Amino acid sequence: MREALARLRRATGLPIAFGGLIEGRHQVRIAELSGTGTTALRGLNVSSGNGLGGKAVALTRPCAVTDYRASRRISHEYDAAVAAEGLRSVLAVPVVVHRHVRGVLYGALRAPTPVGDRTLSAAVAAARDIEQALVAREEAAHLLSRAGEPPRTSSPAAWEEVREIHGELRTLAGRLPDPALRAELLAACTRLARAGQPGAVAPPGAPKLPPTVLTPREVDVLVCVAGGATNAAVAGRLGVRPETVKGYLRSAMRKLGAHTRLEAVVAARRQGLLP
Repeated sequence: MREALARLRRATGLPIAFGGLIEGRHQVRIAELSGTGTTALRGLNVSSGNGLGGKAVALTRPCAVTDYRASRRISHEYDAAVAAEGLRSVLAVPVVVHRHVRGVLYGALRAPTPVGDRTLSAAVAAARDIEQALVAREEAAHLLSRAGEPPRTSSPAAWEEVREIHGELRTLAGRLPDPALRAELLAACTRLARAGQPGAVAPPGAPKLPPTVLTPREVDVLVCVAGGATNAAVAGRLGVRPETVKGYLRSAMRKLGAHTRLEAVVAARRQGLLP
């Protein structure tokens, strides 16, 4: 939300932006403020149907007023907080995920200036960013719950599921704008990868080599290769060119001392880099 508000102000020139997600019984709690001069709006609980934001929630579409205090198109339960901040022209865009409103993003001026189409489009784009972030967080939570404790079993089916979850988590981590959540997902990936290490040790008598350090992208490529993906398929999944995939794969193979794709996957599993 904080990043979306900052982008909204940069894209539109609106001096004020604020917003929040739904908490409790269909109420949006204003939790993030950007450009405000007071804290009058912070913590405000906006009910569906009430005020401009509540109207956007009820209609599931953007709403705007040129003069908040004088508008007859909205109810006025929150006039005191709006007046304390000196807001006049205000727009509200609902954040909708899977057809359910999850929050509201506001932009505002301290003058009764009509909101143009360009400004409204930028606000809608900022709301879409929040929607995508929420979807990614929910998908991450689902994958982490599926991961649970890695199986201590030699069952091929169990380990195939672990490897599938590991690959999905790494792909999702690459799309996340939230650094804290991305770090959490990558830590889970490391835990899943190392869980398989005891069952894939080096042959007896083999010299103990220092651990190989692969870049995150080299690991991502090996994850896809381990699942049987071609270079073209890996490129599509990671959003890079096939030639780039080949470069990452050659680098990983060189570091692992492997001559084939399969040898690279096996070596990475022995070192706990892949599950």
